[in-house]
Amino acid sequence: MEQKPIVAIMYDFDKTLSPRDMQEYAFIPGVGMEPENFWNICHKTMVDHNMDQILAYMLIMKQEAEGKMLLSRDEFRKLGKSVILFKGVKNWFKRINDYGEKLGVVVEHYIISSGLKEIIEGTDIAKEFKQIYAAEFCYNDKNVPIWPAMAVNYTSKTQFLFRINKGVLDVTEHRGLNEFTPENKRRIPFVNMVYIGDGLTDVPCMKLVKENGGHSIAVYQDKKDEVNNMIAQGRVDFVILADYSKNSAMENTVFAILDHISATSKTIALHIEHKNNAENDILEKQKQQWAEEHNCVREL
Repeated sequence: MEQKPIVAIMYDFDKTLSPRDMQEYAFIPGVGMEPENFWNICHKTMVDHNMDQILAYMLIMKQEAEGKMLLSRDEFRKLGKSVILFKGVKNWFKRINDYGEKLGVVVEHYIISSGLKEIIEGTDIAKEFKQIYAAEFCYNDKNVPIWPAMAVNYTSKTQFLFRINKGVLDVTEHRGLNEFTPENKRRIPFVNMVYIGDGLTDVPCMKLVKENGGHSIAVYQDKKDEVNNMIAQGRVDFVILADYSKNSAMENTVFAILDHISATSKTIALHIEHKNNAENDILEKQKQQWAEEHNCVREL
């Protein structure tokens, strides 16, 4: 049975699928703070301790929750229920999957986010993703967070592109990720990748995908200055309003990308078929020539 091409659509989360940072919906109000105050403390902690910004916000979440909110993996997931999504996101995945099926391609969805994995796991769309790569806590036997298990910043995001590319999805597996893998043995080639993000922290992923033949989309809510600069500087392919509704610019653009990937996959398959046929013809001719030459030698 012929294997269908696989397309990976990878999303940032905050301000890409959701209008605000996920902590602002339930966590920050739950500890009695305003978003601006919370993020200012995170920034000061980062600067004062020469600290990674993701580790800084994880530390402040833990500190500010003390005596105000019980933190556990389950509680974080409950916070995810309050996260608001952009228009059309909830039924986006089915529409995209169905369109891919019509074209003969399999579409897989991935999150690559600096937000908190546990909160994303509590959202209504968590089940749509083959893998969620995001910051995550390590928990003790009482399911209480005690230490960061994973911090995903704007540069470390790129490792997950290669995991998806090679099919090495387990974050604890490093040998398979770092070993050489020929392009034709990689599970999802970069040309079959689409990265959707909202800002400068997504640029390393966007540019990496774009430069390797894939497609990058920068989304915006109201102001376009930053994303306009990104496309003008050649960092992304498309600039689109963060509206995932049926017949939206986002849907039409991703459909067009899927059309392109499907057509390219078919022409590549035809090329390989023709090349194999030609090589078989050449080999067969060489065998005939060899047989004729050896028959001549016997007759002599």
